[in-house]
Amino acid sequence: MDKVVAITGASSGMGLETAKLMAKAGLTVYGGARHLDKLRGITDVHSVKLDVTDTASKQHFVDTIMKEQGRIDILINSAGYGELGPVENISMATAHQQFETNFFGAAELAQLVLPIMRHQHGGRIVNISSVGGDIYSPLGAYYHASKAALQQWSDTLDLEVQRFNIRSVVVQPSGTRSTWGAVAREKIRQNVPNGSAYADLAELMTTTLADDAQGMSATSSDLAQVIFKAATDVIPKRRYFNAVRDRVTVFVARALPNIFRRRLQHSLE
Repeated sequence: MDKVVAITGASSGMGLETAKLMAKAGLTVYGGARHLDKLRGITDVHSVKLDVTDTASKQHFVDTIMKEQGRIDILINSAGYGELGPVENISMATAHQQFETNFFGAAELAQLVLPIMRHQHGGRIVNISSVGGDIYSPLGAYYHASKAALQQWSDTLDLEVQRFNIRSVVVQPSGTRSTWGAVAREKIRQNVPNGSAYADLAELMTTTLADDAQGMSATSSDLAQVIFKAATDVIPKRRYFNAVRDRVTVFVARALPNIFRRRLQHSLE
């Protein structure tokens, strides 16, 4: 495939595995990340320092690719993390940082590449959301909100740009054995102080997000395969899931929210 791919969050987890998979398939891959140590050893991935919360850094990322390749065919917005903690405790500055990384970073990069893709008469933007964009759990208010925003934004963008042979699609992973869970658990520890009224929720969610917990069966390599398909399908779908269970979870949450809510409340009793 003679395509040029830009991937954010490419130094770990599904972003890293996707970068390696796409390079192996013959695509020209540029991996952007704040920390490039894991990328420097992969000779067939071009590593570029990138902070998705910084406008100048995002512009440099796009400019570097255009200077060296003259085109960008696929943008994969993979950078993201879970800022987990009680709404009562998380500062507005921290909430803004969650949205800057999970939502606004993707939105600004899309603004930078869309003129390029229109000029090329084609392109694909793949936005890595989560089943958490449709479901919710304790301590995840800002994470869930950022992913829900990403999905609504992506769907709207898709309506606007299909006429230019550009598509914006969403991948919705479920629980994944990756660095995401470790970061989320650490955020819970940071945001729930000793003696907190939310200590029971912190214990519940820390257990739920353990690498060996039920539902955390997918690997980053599994998700890389899904992302690859979302980026390269000739006729793309609006949503991509790793497993049937993930698709059913989203369907139930959207179609039968009261059932989902009762199940969640039962787990809190």
